Amino acid sequence: MTTAPARTTHERVVAAAAELTLDVGWAGVTMGKLAHRVGVSRQTVYNEVGSKPQLAEEMVLAELAKFLAVVDAAFDEQPTDLVEAIRAASRGVLELARSNALLQAVVSASYGAETELLPLLTTRNDALVLAASQVVQRRVAAYRVDIDDRHLGAAIDMVVRLVLSHVVHPIGEPADTADDIAWISSRALQPSGRP
Repeated sequence: MTTAPARTTHERVVAAAAELTLDVGWAGVTMGKLAHRVGVSRQTVYNEVGSKPQLAEEMVLAELAKFLAVVDAAFDEQPTDLVEAIRAASRGVLELARSNALLQAVVSASYGAETELLPLLTTRNDALVLAASQVVQRRVAAYRVDIDDRHLGAAIDMVVRLVLSHVVHPIGEPADTADDIAWISSRALQPSGRP
């Protein structure tokens, strides 16, 4: 039986910040409270994450990693059908979004999240979109798609932003939304299968 590798101080600080946000709200998160929770000095917290806005971005990117693991798993399960991989990835992400407590706190603008956290998902989401697009781009490269690189990049960007939009503001059931995203993707990507 293998044990999980010990988390770094940086990972512990970011994870504790998410827990603390759920406990006391983002406005109540201070570097002192975070240091106490992790069992390190306040200076160590600053050394690991910098400022509170940098900590907010680190928290969002740490949550993103959970969602990108769902994307990778969906593509692994559909190695020959790109549209089905996109459908499964979209559905998995949207289902995870429903149960992710930190995301729900941010999206509902509770806990004072609207001041720094919500814009990281909406108006200042460049890092989020870039990270997700890079993962999807890497996965799509395994399929033969009958469009040029420029339009492929545009299609991937469209899919990522569409899924993110539904994560932040869901308007239907994950399965239905995933079907719609897959339908749009089938028109935009025109996949021809795996080489």
